[in-house]
Amino acid sequence: MITKKYSLLIGILLLISSVSFGQVGGAGSVYDSSVIPSKRMPQQTEFWNSTYNFPAKPRNMWEVGISAGNFSVSGDVTAKLPTLGFEAHVRKAFGYIFSLRLQYLNGTGKGMGYSSSSNYYHNPAWNTNLPAGKGYYGLFRMPNGQMVYHNGINSRATGDVVYYNYKTKVHDLGLQGIFTLNNVRFHKAKTGIVVYGGVGAGVSLFHTMVNALDASGNNYASLFNSINTSGYKNRKEILKQLRSKMDKTYETEAENQGDRRPKMGKYTLKPSGTVLVGVGIKLSKRINLAIEDRWTFIKDDLLDGQRWQEHPDGDAVLTRDFDSYNYGSIGLNINLGGKSVEPLWWLNPLDYAYDELKNHRNVVIPKSNCPDADGDGVCDHLDREPNTPAGCPVDTHGVTRDTDGDGVPDCKDKQLITPTECQPVDADGVGKCPDPECCTKKPVACPCDYPSLSFGNTAEELTADNKMMLSTVASKMKTSADCKIIINGHPETSKKSQALCQKRVELIKRYLTEKEGISSDRISTNCDITPGADKDTIDVKCN
Repeated sequence: MITKKYSLLIGILLLISSVSFGQVGGAGSVYDSSVIPSKRMPQQTEFWNSTYNFPAKPRNMWEVGISAGNFSVSGDVTAKLPTLGFEAHVRKAFGYIFSLRLQYLNGTGKGMGYSSSSNYYHNPAWNTNLPAGKGYYGLFRMPNGQMVYHNGINSRATGDVVYYNYKTKVHDLGLQGIFTLNNVRFHKAKTGIVVYGGVGAGVSLFHTMVNALDASGNNYASLFNSINTSGYKNRKEILKQLRSKMDKTYETEAENQGDRRPKMGKYTLKPSGTVLVGVGIKLSKRINLAIEDRWTFIKDDLLDGQRWQEHPDGDAVLTRDFDSYNYGSIGLNINLGGKSVEPLWWLNPLDYAYDELKNHRNVVIPKSNCPDADGDGVCDHLDREPNTPAGCPVDTHGVTRDTDGDGVPDCKDKQLITPTECQPVDADGVGKCPDPECCTKKPVACPCDYPSLSFGNTAEELTADNKMMLSTVASKMKTSADCKIIINGHPETSKKSQALCQKRVELIKRYLTEKEGISSDRISTNCDITPGADKDTIDVKCN
């Protein structure tokens, strides 16, 4: 039966979603004044007039929704799944991240324990199975602070047991603050899926019944005592036996707090707190699907009608944990509102900023179709030089062109491209260039007062004095890069004297090139027979 209900629900949701894709959702945008509330129109007007940087927050749709799903109680008795619950809500966004939701939840939780309990005598729902002559004396505080009921006769001796079960009807009304976690996106305008979480507070009404008697009004003592509980793996078999032989009347009031807690009729009223997480899947601008799970906590241990632990000495000990309930659901939400944008949790607040960066919607353009007072072809509101002389070419900002940057506009410059070294220029844009370096640099005269070198009669080596004089020659040549020299010897007519002369001039040249670093192409050698000249003297002269 449950499977058929869920199949029908899913079919209806798919049908609605297929129709909703063809519908057009919320009207307007942040540029449409119809979606701006009147109290925020002054801000929007300032934004349009470029006197305020932020547009007003638009009016956004209300969301109404319903859902169905599994409702279960977390308590001392094992919950029986699935059990159906449903909810209805209204939700309103107060910003792109935060919204408030008012939700009503109706759920029915059931449970059946697979472990037997022998200390049941204090529980008014189960003491209908109390054998004659047995009873309990009352509630006592143990030395460790625990509260226990002490039985007059140890029930374990008799072998009487019960299997706790319950059926709880819950009504829940709560207000929840919901935070959207992923609609602010830097690289995408919108998203088709939103993830959200929330917390809330409200009131819970619950009424719990137990199935303690059969259809004839008799207890289940014989059934309970006949169950084979040996072996932990028998839990499914135990539950199967219990469900096959017990009716589903839940005719007995479960234990409750009586007059110690506020009541509304037969329902116990308790404040409650809720936490929830969910995912919304957008089907259209007006319809979305929601998958959600919420936990609700109340300060009461009797949602399942049981609050006692088993104790080895036959007494029952109060548990110190409180029950809670869970609702996992799938639902359909619809956005309502004509002159409104989608609920803000579906919108990306950065969408406007990126749109403005790309399209420049707020650039102020005068109404007079681009006036151009100086006639330079650039509108006055963009013209950085509003009084450009007539006939002068301008750049895109309306500033007179000055190609060579000499301070004289092109329209008056008689030397359109003046080299930088020729600036500053005169009133006509003509510069005065410096004379070429070749015309201003005076050549250095080549020194010609070089010493003569003397050798012994047959000497072929340089003396220390000769080397010192050659260093002087090299120093002078280095100060004048254009200076060249010739090394002259004066041999006699004999071949031996001529050969000795040639060795000496080559020796001098080699010393100047190798030791003093003078280029060989600046040095010439010569051995001429000169009558009356000293054959052992070598002259160095300008060439």
